[in-house]
Amino acid sequence: MPADPRKPARTAASPLRRRVLWTASALSCAVLATSGIGRAVVSGVGDSIGRVNVFGGLTHRPADDDAMNILVVGTDDRDGVPERILQSLHAGGEACHCTDTMMLVHLSASGDGASVVSIPRDSYVDIPAHQDLATRQPVPESMGKINAAYGMGGPPLTVETVEQATGLRIDHYLQLNFLSFVSTVDALGGVPVCTDRPLHDPKSGLDLPAGTTRLDGATALKYVRARYVDPTADLGRMQRQQKFVAQVIQQATGSGTLLNPLRLQRVLSSVLASVKADEGLSDKDLLALATRMKDLRPSSASFATVPLADLNHVVPGWGSTVLWDKPRAAALFTALREDRPLTPPAPRPSRSPSSAGSAAGGKAEAQPTVPPGRVRVQVQNGSGVAGLGARADRLLRAEGFATSGYASNAPGPDAAARTVVRYDPRWDESVRTLAAALPGAQLVPVAGLGGTMQVVLGKDFTGVAKVPVPKATTPAPVASSAAPTAAPTGAPPIAATRGDTVVCT
Repeated sequence: MPADPRKPARTAASPLRRRVLWTASALSCAVLATSGIGRAVVSGVGDSIGRVNVFGGLTHRPADDDAMNILVVGTDDRDGVPERILQSLHAGGEACHCTDTMMLVHLSASGDGASVVSIPRDSYVDIPAHQDLATRQPVPESMGKINAAYGMGGPPLTVETVEQATGLRIDHYLQLNFLSFVSTVDALGGVPVCTDRPLHDPKSGLDLPAGTTRLDGATALKYVRARYVDPTADLGRMQRQQKFVAQVIQQATGSGTLLNPLRLQRVLSSVLASVKADEGLSDKDLLALATRMKDLRPSSASFATVPLADLNHVVPGWGSTVLWDKPRAAALFTALREDRPLTPPAPRPSRSPSSAGSAAGGKAEAQPTVPPGRVRVQVQNGSGVAGLGARADRLLRAEGFATSGYASNAPGPDAAARTVVRYDPRWDESVRTLAAALPGAQLVPVAGLGGTMQVVLGKDFTGVAKVPVPKATTPAPVASSAAPTAAPTGAPPIAATRGDTVVCT
């Protein structure tokens, strides 16, 4: 039974449970919970977590603030996983001793939300001077892939590298491996995911049909690790990881897991079995943090990826790396440093699902009511013309749209004749703005697509039209979760997604 909220001891335990499971979910993409069970279950939580010395010796760190930044990493450490299990997961071979996944979780000082920023593992950044783990010899500062910092200098160098690249002070560090991810998803009873097309990746072993499928731990690991189901590789993988975290939040907050002490304790045991954290993450700290965020839901969690300028920056000795879009990345990290939400509040229900055009793809005739900066766009090049996707992304961004900053090739061998805009019907007002910029484009509603609209370029694409400025008297838009609130004038748009726009419906 849930704890009696009138008893002080149990109300203190409740937010602790919430906080422990939120930080673990961001790390493992597997668990988030807000529970009401008693202090007996939470007693000694800190003693159950493996400890690593993360912050000792770090100097010249960014300034501290009231918000909380947690660096959560997933490693490809296979310790404790039987070989037969690794083979079934398509995760055999030698571990790279690097971070396979890296997320920065920002918990607002007000306690009313969280932002999760995925950091591409091939990001080419400055790696600070350090002592080599193997030789114990000093290594000067140099450029390299951000995921290599873990193997070069362990968690301390990983944290220092992220702090230097982002300008954000990391308050806590959490680390999870394959085994804890799989066991956690299984302890939750599986997690549903949805896709509008089949996903098949022979490298990871992923084979999902279109629609909604409840994944067990092994299949969930394949889902979040797959890199060859679309042309965007790691970028597509990060988007799936973010959707998975949002779906876990939806599952945990809307199921009986949080109100069932035995089930929740089983989940906690699975989470903590292989988790490592910084030495300062104590029960007392967890309790203090938990009181600042009591009711996390998908609608109060935002997801973003560090904006990129070059997806294939080849460096001798490092191979293919990715370069950040410095102005847009700076805008993202400034918003976090200033503790501004990356997305506006959850919108009210759409007034007229049919107002943006017919299911057959009609043109939106009504005048736009949503500013371009509130419309998030991902461009896919289906025209067969090399470079057209990048050009369209730049043109749309110049008109103020919150584009992703990169364009991928649309799946399929044949070039498309007509440009198509795929959108979630819940964003029927936002699509009017995008349709005004792309006159003649076919509008195709796709239920459950979320707040990011997909522009698939056809051979007919010639450019982007100027968008009429929405009148100040128009109603507040139903639309997009793409724009930050209270952003400084002239700042680049921040592409972020609210959790409730990507969960399965």
